[in-house]
Amino acid sequence: MRCGIIILPQDPWTEAQRKWRGAEELGFDSAWTYDHLSWRSLADEPWQATVPTLTAASVVTTHIRLGTIVASPNFRHPVPFAKDIATLDEISGGRFVLGVGAGGTGFDAFVLGERELSPMQRHERFAEFVSDLDLLLRFELPGSAGVSFSGEWYTAVNARMVGVPAQQPRLPFVVAANGPKGMRVAAEYGAGWVTTGADGAVGEDWWASIATLGARFEDAADSVGTDPLNVERYLMIDSGGVYALDSVARFEDSVGRAAELGFTEVLTHWPRADGIYAGSEAVLEAAAELLPKLRE
Repeated sequence: MRCGIIILPQDPWTEAQRKWRGAEELGFDSAWTYDHLSWRSLADEPWQATVPTLTAASVVTTHIRLGTIVASPNFRHPVPFAKDIATLDEISGGRFVLGVGAGGTGFDAFVLGERELSPMQRHERFAEFVSDLDLLLRFELPGSAGVSFSGEWYTAVNARMVGVPAQQPRLPFVVAANGPKGMRVAAEYGAGWVTTGADGAVGEDWWASIATLGARFEDAADSVGTDPLNVERYLMIDSGGVYALDSVARFEDSVGRAAELGFTEVLTHWPRADGIYAGSEAVLEAAAELLPKLRE
């Protein structure tokens, strides 16, 4: 079992770099940040941009994987975004992982003046976004005219990328999805699938939802001809009404239960001083001491 840590992009870099370095020094396998323009209860607090934050993090670390959890088409076009993350991946030495999802219906969905979309429209836009990124992030053959596509949601005419990808055939996608259509996108394009469990479920009901979603993902993978065992499974364990780093015991229990359900990596949040994900860095440090054991 691998363990990743999520660092919300709220601190000035003088403080944030301590956390990104710390994630690597504590032995986490991956470090992630949210890809939003603002977020829920923290909308009135500082919130840094995602790609510059991860680029800076790549410069102050050497081997930890870095990712978005998760990017979405709510405020992004695939061409400039592909350019940004391909450059980030090159700077990081091929350590970037693109966590990507359909996007919620909060602030990010309307800040640019977009109309409200139906669930079906949001899925169709998401599927097109992922497909376009898949094309853009692969190597352009010498002498090619670039990458072009024209869909319902996005158009590109001879788009040029950054050159040979830092990872082959392109940087990996970890696709967030709970519904069958999104899961099929995850199985078709993703190196990994990530879930937070059923919305609103808590406690044992939440864990039951995780088991159900895992079975549904296997069905979705089978439907597109993908072996589900070839897709990594990521679980956000700060869901279901709990914060996994409330205590070392809770963290260890959550990781163990995720492993029993077939997940290959769990994600928790760096403790905040107050509010959501409030906790102690002493607990984080003590939990990190378990990481070698949890990988066995």
